[in-house]
Amino acid sequence: QVQLVESGGGLVQAGGSLRLSCAFSGRTFSNYAMGWFRQAPGKEREFVAAVSKSGGATNYADSVKGRFTISRDNAKNTVYLQMNSLKPEDTALYYCAADYTALSYTVISPNSYDYWGQGTQVTVSS
Repeated sequence: QVQLVESGGGLVQAGGSLRLSCAFSGRTFSNYAMGWFRQAPGKEREFVAAVSKSGGATNYADSVKGRFTISRDNAKNTVYLQMNSLKPEDTALYYCAADYTALSYTVISPNSYDYWGQGTQVTVSS
């Protein structure tokens, strides 16, 4: 079965940057589109960004567009989320997820993803 392990979370001041990584194992990485989601206490899990199987297409939530960049290295079985110009409202537990079916119109839905990591905490101070 697929295993996803996130890393790179931490505490950062507003305006700062963090780079999250997610290591994939157990199946063929390039067969899965990859997404990042986040969940703050008391709120529902929300879409952040997604990247296609080849890395050739990306999608972003409006709230992070222009600040965050998702990318993948299929040779390293790793997906990344570069987060710049961080805001306190970015504070959340960040999850990576893998989607085998990878339809364009379902990429923003958590229910379309087959596997999830354990999450990594990002805290942005004001």
